[in-house]
Amino acid sequence: MNDGHSPFAIRHLPLSGLRILAVEQYGAGPYGSMHLADLGAEVIKVESPPGGDVSRATGPHFLGDGDSQFFQTFNLNKRSIRIDLKHPRGREAFERLVATADAVMNNLRGDQPAKLRLDYAALGAIKPAIVCAHLSAYGRDNERAAWPGYDYLMQAEAGFMSLTGEPQGPPARFGLSMVDFMTGAVTAMGLLAAIIGALRTGRGRDVDVSLFDVALHQLSYPATWFLNAGHETTRLPRSAHPGTVPCQLYRTADGWVMVMCMLDKFWQDFVVGIERPALARDPRFVDFAARRANREALTPLVDEALMAQATAHWTATFAGRIPIAPVFDLRQALHNPYVERIGMVQDVAHPAGPQKLLRNPIKLDGRRLDGRACPPVGHDGDALLREVGYSAPEILELREAGAI
Repeated sequence: MNDGHSPFAIRHLPLSGLRILAVEQYGAGPYGSMHLADLGAEVIKVESPPGGDVSRATGPHFLGDGDSQFFQTFNLNKRSIRIDLKHPRGREAFERLVATADAVMNNLRGDQPAKLRLDYAALGAIKPAIVCAHLSAYGRDNERAAWPGYDYLMQAEAGFMSLTGEPQGPPARFGLSMVDFMTGAVTAMGLLAAIIGALRTGRGRDVDVSLFDVALHQLSYPATWFLNAGHETTRLPRSAHPGTVPCQLYRTADGWVMVMCMLDKFWQDFVVGIERPALARDPRFVDFAARRANREALTPLVDEALMAQATAHWTATFAGRIPIAPVFDLRQALHNPYVERIGMVQDVAHPAGPQKLLRNPIKLDGRRLDGRACPPVGHDGDALLREVGYSAPEILELREAGAI
């Protein structure tokens, strides 16, 4: 099977030639800018002295001083410069870099970009075509601009937790920080759209994306149903779909499977495959409306059939015929032979030894994108400063002054 991976680097990455300064740390911003770096943009992490991005010190798995597996997860293919943006000489160095960049991206608290002069009002005077992308918790233009905020808070207030988990259990968060990741991806998309506009018009702009706005937007059709029909989607047992049955978890002899009969033909194939063809003729289950009304009656009947065999039997039986998937734990998910065949795990060279990381999900011309470890904080500083006109003695002076 062709896994879409080649040992040779992809030529002509689509974002090659773009320079993006990223005043970022931790998860949401770095996740978004890493997509841009993977696609060929020169993403320069502008890190604060002395230690840079706080995620360099995020454990429990470290890769020496000032580096960690958590940090590398979100920062492949980037460069690093250490600049104190509050130091006058650090600010001067930063502005020289802005003059060479296409965009400046940050994921600071909403009141910080204006204070640090990272918005278009400040940077547009240096380069009119510059794009200033701001990823914050609640935005920059409302009463919550100065509020700190994190993914879990958004899951709570935007209604996600009320939709997650079993009906009789407490509200539950997702197992991963999906609001962070979605917001990073949306910010990257907004930034690219603004760059395209700037290339056409010569004028950049501010782009704002917030965790809260993205989380609320992800309510999607349950929001539409409620806003227009007053229909309130609630938690259902077994992670069930609110409208389609059967579309939920079912027990097997050794675990669980997720079955999604989103079309009637899938339902017909399913009942034959589990050797319960009579279910298709039962008035309680004859169509989508009937199955939805009798969901609780159907669940134990399907459980009984599926518990006769192991999960692997059912996923093999229905592979390619109906939508079905095994419920894996983390070890099973990452050791899945399919994951190996499609090349979604890569070995990234690192001074501490090769690190296994997941690949970017985007393919170009059928090939996976390669990852390069992010260097130590400030590693590329001297080269970048020489590029914008600083001499070696001047760089030493900046370092001695604490500006870099």
